[in-house]
Amino acid sequence: MESNITAYCKTPIGTAKFIANAFGLQSVSISDKDYTNVSHQIPEALKEPVAQLRAYFENDLKQFNLKLNPVGTDFQKKVWQVLQEIPYGKTITYLEQSKRYGDAMAIRAIAHANAVNPLWVIVPCHRVIGSDGSLTGYAGGLWRKKWLLDFESGCQQTSLF
Repeated sequence: MESNITAYCKTPIGTAKFIANAFGLQSVSISDKDYTNVSHQIPEALKEPVAQLRAYFENDLKQFNLKLNPVGTDFQKKVWQVLQEIPYGKTITYLEQSKRYGDAMAIRAIAHANAVNPLWVIVPCHRVIGSDGSLTGYAGGLWRKKWLLDFESGCQQTSLF
């Protein structure tokens, strides 16, 4: 059994937790919790994922290029692959994602696969919206989904107060 390596990194919208093993990045999650153990020394296996996430939030990276090793079913992995094909700054609907997957009738199963996506931001499920344009379902919280979409569209406003 491969041992997992963990690191924490602050982002503008919470603390990201990275987990990887020798086969690649397994998960990135986001939390409101202010971890006191935010990693000051990043393990070698996580240096590139942390650097790329930081570059993303500095608006210097539009597409991640990482060795991924998420845990999921074959169905979920195929759904997550479709997510990776959504361009930065663009959105698609759940129905469109289902069609790109190859089965418009699988919309609920595909939405569920998005909900359990273990690679926050890296596999951009935040770019999937409701057919009516609504921001529906996001494990990281709808406010983060809105923030990410605004950030990617260049509409991110800074607070005046």
